[in-house]
This record gives sequence, C-alpha cells and structure tokens, in this order.
Amino acid sequence: MKELCPQPIVPAAQAPADMPYSAHTPRRYFGTDGIRGRVGVWPITPEFVLKLGWAIGRVLARQGTGKVLIGKDTRISGYMFESVLESGLSAAGIDTHLLGPMPTPAIAYLTRTLRAQAGIVISASHNPYYDNGIKFFSSQGTKLPDQMELAIEEQLEQPMTTVDSAALGKAIRVVDAPGRYIEFCKSTVSSDIILNGLKIVVDCAHGAAYHVAPNVFRELGAEVIEMGVEPNGLNINLNCGATHPEKLCQQVLEHKADLGIALDGDGDRVVMVDHRGQILDGDDLIYIILKHKLMQGTFKGGVVGTVMANFGFEQALKERGIEFVRVPVGDRHIISELNKRQWHLGGEPSGHIVCMEMTTTGDGIITALQVLAAMRHEGKSLAEIRTGLMRYPQVLMNVKVNQQEASLENGRIQQAVRDAEERLGHQGRILLRRSGTEPLVRVMVEGRDERQVRELAQQLVDIVKEELGGDK
Repeated sequence: MKELCPQPIVPAAQAPADMPYSAHTPRRYFGTDGIRGRVGVWPITPEFVLKLGWAIGRVLARQGTGKVLIGKDTRISGYMFESVLESGLSAAGIDTHLLGPMPTPAIAYLTRTLRAQAGIVISASHNPYYDNGIKFFSSQGTKLPDQMELAIEEQLEQPMTTVDSAALGKAIRVVDAPGRYIEFCKSTVSSDIILNGLKIVVDCAHGAAYHVAPNVFRELGAEVIEMGVEPNGLNINLNCGATHPEKLCQQVLEHKADLGIALDGDGDRVVMVDHRGQILDGDDLIYIILKHKLMQGTFKGGVVGTVMANFGFEQALKERGIEFVRVPVGDRHIISELNKRQWHLGGEPSGHIVCMEMTTTGDGIITALQVLAAMRHEGKSLAEIRTGLMRYPQVLMNVKVNQQEASLENGRIQQAVRDAEERLGHQGRILLRRSGTEPLVRVMVEGRDERQVRELAQQLVDIVKEELGGDK
C-alpha cells in the first residue's frame, strides 16, 4: 500500500503525533452534529477533509464492500469538499454516489433506500456561506453510533495510505435523487391530501431544497410562489429562510397568500407564516401536529422538546395530558430521547422537528406537509388551527463573558436566580446556559407578565456581567 501522507493531518500544537488514543479519549473532531467551522480554518480545510474521507472509508472497509452517498448544500465550498471526500474514500477503496445539492433529510432517506453503507452531508445548515461542515448518517439514515465516530477519530491518527490501483473506489452521479425524494415526501401524507386552492410562498433560503421543495407542494396542487431559489454559492441563508423569515412575511401579505413556508439552508428546519403575516415557530408546528393526531386518535406516548421550548407550550401539553420531556439543544439529543422512550414527535422552537413515524431526522418539508394535512382535514386556516396555544412572553439576552468556561455556579448568580424564580412562582421559568461556540452566557426568562419578565432578565444580565466580567 502506498503512503499518501506520512503524518496525520492535525496541527502539531494541538495533537502531537505520538499522542495515545483509546475509546475513552474525549472526541477531538466530532461535535454534537458532525464537524463544522470556518472554511479554510482547521479542521474545515481540504487537507483535513481528504483525510476524513479516507478515515471513514477505512472504517467502512472493515465492515465489507458497499457505497457511500455524498450530498451537499449550495455553498461555494461544497464543490471543493465534495471532490476531496470522494478522493479520500476512493483511496480507501470505497465507491461513492454523488447526489449533488440535496436537503440533509433527503440524504438520510436515500442512504437508507439505496442501501448505502453511510451517507455524508457537506453543509453548515443555517450558518453563513463562509462556514461549512461534514456530518454523517449510518446505513439506517440515523446519526452515526458513538463507537463508529470513535473509530473514525482513531483512524485519523494513522498515516494515510492508498489501496492497490485495482481496488480504488469509483464515483458515479445519482441523477434521479431529487425525484426520488419528492415522491417520498408526498408519500408521508394520505392520498386524499390535495392542496388545490392554496397559494403558498415557499422560501428555500437559496439552499439545498431550492429545486425540491417548490415541486413537492406544486405537485400536490398548490399554487407556489418561489423565494430563495437562486443560489450562487454565497447567498445561502442570507436574509432569508427559516432564520430570517421577515421577507417571507412581507411576501405572504403582498401576494395575499394563504401561508408561507421557510426552510433553512440544508432543509431540516422550517418555520411557517399565516395569512396575516404571523410567524409560527417549532413549538407552534409541533402543537398543530400533536393536536391533529390526538383528534384522529393516532398519537401515542409524549413529546420531546429542548430547554428552549416555551413554557406556554409545556403548559398546553400538560392540559391535554401529554407528557413532555426537555433535553439539551440539538436534534441529536431529541432523537436519542425519542428512541429511548419509543415516542415519535419532538423538536425545538428553531423549527428542527422530528416526526419519527415518517423519517429518521429533522425534515422541514415533511413537517410542513403534516401541518398542511391537518389544515386540510380540519378545513381550517393556519391561523385558526394554531388556536389553543397561549405562549408566555420570553426574553432571551446574551452576555459576553471573559472566559467561555466561566462558571455559572457563582454564589451571587445562583442567589439571583433563586430570587427571580421565587418572584415568578409557578408561572414561569429561568434558564442560564453557556454557549457551546462563543464566550457568551445566554439568559432566558419566561412568565405571564411581560414587564416582569423583562425586568428580571435585565437584573440577571447585570449580575452575570458584574460577576463574570463581560459586556452585554
């Protein structure tokens, strides 16, 4: 076997070549959702991603022969990373099937149905174009198991080699990937769901769903007005999509549309807008889906949300006798808890919603279809079908701190939290948490009285700022 790279592609200052590695070593590359960062800044570099492709290829080669799917969103760096991933996999003797720009949930679905060993997504989701990332799906369209991530990290520490020329992996392009996924999305609602007469504005964030999402709703009969369907590699998520739905609100009102649908750059998040221009976030959409399933008698179990879910949403579920469990932010935590409890519905206010009865990961198009199905079955508008959920006023503020690891166990901060909780009683909640990526502390306060909520949030921000030495 030829040695392509004599040393592991990791900075010497961060990862000495002789550093021992074991299954108990903390992960150095994988975060909660793959590997993500600024393009050109380690590890989001061509050298590292080449080695990463080779490493996963080596791990998969131990499990037998097969193929790996590679899909991406529309950011300009996707071309570069697609090429080096393909090269790394080929060097390990693994065939690749290239999907081109496709939503993240589509890659999960196609990995499963095309019987691939794994699926790779090149995307930084809702981040700007200058970021990118790599995440993986197992052969079942789920997140990679922990032991496989550890095995890949262990392989990354080895010198890169190439298989014999006769055993090199081949690459082919899957030309019918969009059509396959469109048909799958349509199959998740019953055949009596016809969207004739509905005018829908669909904002694809100039992202991976630009050539898929409008066709799903159009083929079901809706009149579709397209937004964010002209990607140029630099405009993904730029003032549009699920993270910036303001323009969608304007378009819904200007076109006198029945509703709007906004996806993010990789198509796994969705927020919706009713005919009045009001935004419905993930809590609203889960509530609509749940309420409809309860009406049909098909809902089982409970709902998994995150620490960011609105307190009013939790109270609405409690009033309906539905168990609600909070987990840390991130769909990995939501999916893990759903699997553990054998429940089927979960998500977060950002619009990352998982309907486990239909798919294995968050899917913006499928979530929107479930909401549209509820509207059609009940003969109600989006604004009408949302009724029954009384949201509590919520204030979220960020405080810059001197150290990203600054402790929130500070005595004065903890006493301030207890005092604020006492003032709220059982009619609200407080959450302080550190950002996982920036030197920030996020302060969230919810309660029935908006004036009190804002007052308590500002008091906590001031104390955190004083104690941890940051500036708001």
